[in-house]
Parts: sequence; C-alpha cells; structure tokens
Amino acid sequence: MLDGKLAAALRDAVDRGFDQQVDFTAELVKFPSLRGAEAPAQDFVAGEFRARGLDVDRWRIELDDIKHLHGFSPVCVDYSNAINVVGSYRAKNTIGRSLILNGHIDVVPVGPTDMWTSPPFQPRIVDGWMYGRGAGDMKAGIAAMVFALDAIRRAGWQPGADIHLQSVVEEECTGNGALACVARGYRADAAIIPEPFNNTLTRAQVGVLWLQITVRGMPVHVLEAKAGANAIEASFEIMQALHVLEEEWNAQRHEHEHFDHLEHPINFNVGKIAGGDWASSVPAWCTFDLRVGIYPGQDPAAKLAEVTECVMQAAQRQPFLRKHPPQIVNHGMRAWGYVLPKSEAPDAAESVLQRSHRSAFDGAALEVQTSTGATDARALGQVGGTPSLVYGPRAESIHGFDERVELDSMRRVTQTIALFIAEWCGLAPR
Repeated sequence: MLDGKLAAALRDAVDRGFDQQVDFTAELVKFPSLRGAEAPAQDFVAGEFRARGLDVDRWRIELDDIKHLHGFSPVCVDYSNAINVVGSYRAKNTIGRSLILNGHIDVVPVGPTDMWTSPPFQPRIVDGWMYGRGAGDMKAGIAAMVFALDAIRRAGWQPGADIHLQSVVEEECTGNGALACVARGYRADAAIIPEPFNNTLTRAQVGVLWLQITVRGMPVHVLEAKAGANAIEASFEIMQALHVLEEEWNAQRHEHEHFDHLEHPINFNVGKIAGGDWASSVPAWCTFDLRVGIYPGQDPAAKLAEVTECVMQAAQRQPFLRKHPPQIVNHGMRAWGYVLPKSEAPDAAESVLQRSHRSAFDGAALEVQTSTGATDARALGQVGGTPSLVYGPRAESIHGFDERVELDSMRRVTQTIALFIAEWCGLAPR
C-alpha cells in the first residue's frame, strides 16, 4: 500500500502534465488510423516512445508467426501495413513486478461524415469532453498509459520492474495485433488495458465471431420476377432465422456466471450488406457480414457450426437455396470469451487496482462490470498467461457519431495507472 504523501505527489504529477496529455490525445485522434492505414499513427507513437528513452520494437505482423496459436482469427486482407509498436522500460534493478500496458491504435469507420457535428478526425473539446473518432476507443487510453509513466518520472521516481507499452492494430476486427505481441515474447505479471468502460473493471467479456454469408439467386427480368429467385429477399429470411437462434442463446444466459443478470448479453449484428446489380433485375447475389457474440468457455468453432446449421436449415425452406446453399466464411474475429480470475489477496493485481482507483477517485470504490463486447484481454490473458485488467475512462458513442471521452475521467484513470505502477512495480529514485 502506498504512503499517502507519495500517492498525493503522483496524482499531482499527473495533473501537472495533463494539458500536455490532452494535446497528445488530440494529436492521436487526428490520425485516421482505420484498418490498413494505422502505420502513420504507429510511427508517431514510436517517436513518442523513443523521445522518452524507451526501447522501441516496431514490426509488421506476419501471419505465419501467429496462425498456429490459440485465438488466431483468419483474415482475407493484406497485412503488409499491419504494424505493431512496443516501447519497453527496462528496470536496472528489479524490485517489483512487471507490467504490460496495452492499447489499440486502430479505429472503426466513421460512417456518413455529414451526420457528425464536426469532422471526425478534427478533435474538439466542449464542456470537458473531447470529440473525435477514436477519442474514447481508445486513444485516450493510450495517452493514459504514456502519461502515467511520465508522471512517475516527473515526480522524481522510476519503476522498479519492466513495463511494456503496447500500441497494437487489429483489435477491432481480429485481435491478431495483441496475439502477435504474445508470439513475440511479451509477458508480464499483469496487464492493464485502458478500454473506455466508464472507470470500471471488466470481470467477464464475450467471445466474438465474424462471418460473411453469401446467398445466390436466379436473375430474371423484373417483368417475370416470380420465375426468378431473389437473393436479397432470401437473405432477409436467413437473418430472421439467425435472430431466432440469437434469442435461444440469450435464454441460456442463466447458465453462465457473470451474464445471468444481463437482459440481452448475446448480440447478432448484421453490420454490412451488399447485393444485386440492377434495379430491374431480380438479384443473383447478396452478401452480408455478421457479428456473433458467444459466452466465455464456449468454443468458437462449435458455435460457428451452430450458426452454419441455422443458416442451412433456413436455406432448406427456400426452393432455389435447397440446391444452391449459401456460402459462409469466417473472415475475422474467432475470439474466445475471457473472464478475469477473481482474487481478494491484498497483493493481487485486482486489489492493487482497487486501492489505486479509490485514491484517484476521492475514495469511491471500484465497480466491476460484465461486457457484451470483446477486448484484447483474451490474447494477453488466455494465450499469454498475463492476468489482464480492462479498466479505462468514461466515453460515449464509441463506434457511433460524435464519439467522445470525458477528460476528467481520463485524468483520474491516468492517476490510477500511475498509482498502480508505483505499488505493483515498486519505485526507485531517478
């Protein structure tokens, strides 16, 4: 447990650097680090790591290095620009326990920009909130990692154990970026992933499948539409069958610890659709992308088989599809769920985080939540064997229009991480 004067000095050190931290976050938001376009943002992060004297490891993810690992997600996109960056602080004399601070630099597409109040990659601050794509999910978290370490040094200390700051890609679509860090040998006694989950600790999270389903039809001129087979309308019938399966899985929530209190923990989302070639022709094809949630402990391959069976049964009810069944491709997430093991030992990572949070949030207790989304904790925790604390600032409209992060929450989370480093890693004078 930290001395009260030391804790106050570290909180003050965060505050003294917070204006610079806000500017850093805004600079990160300016990078449109969409999938396949993350490299400029990663170069910026690598430069910031080098300026702080960290050992920088920048590399391109090679699928051959990770495709054999538990938790690998298959991809059908070019990885020539999939760049990870790790900045490592190496303790000269180890007196504490090692730590990974992990954040993802990739952001999701912005949608129609005219539906944003302001351009999504032009950050703005209004009433204590920073707006912009990625401001919450999760560039504020990356900033918190960097500036927590800055605060330690600003206060005249250095950590007493190794710390690896990871800026990874592919979190939003595969998790292969964090998995590549594990494959590269990065391990620690604990990890913090500052995802924007409202100053709470995530105990459990779902696994995720990404599927692409292609439905065929029989094209004819619209004047004889009944003689053809409409692939788009057939897809809607398959979607309805999938939502029936979704409700069946949600009815099983009482069988799964941490999820039985949630009304609808499992979500099937049709996130993308395309089909047809001509308004006056019955469409011969339709392709839609589906995101499927699964409970922790469930094998993604087994759940994929259930979804496939559902699609095929729905196809059997349509004459054309009986002879021309849909094609299903798992082209992204094939992620297991993750549950953080609970430990009430005073020296456990969760206990240290509880004390650190209480100090930064004026004595408020750390709340624990269950997430119906997925994070990179599964790669670090399940594959890397590193207990992973998902804990980050308050944000709103992530993946939506006018995404924003609360700056005071970001400041207090940064204080929490700095206090955690001090107790978990130990401190030595600079």
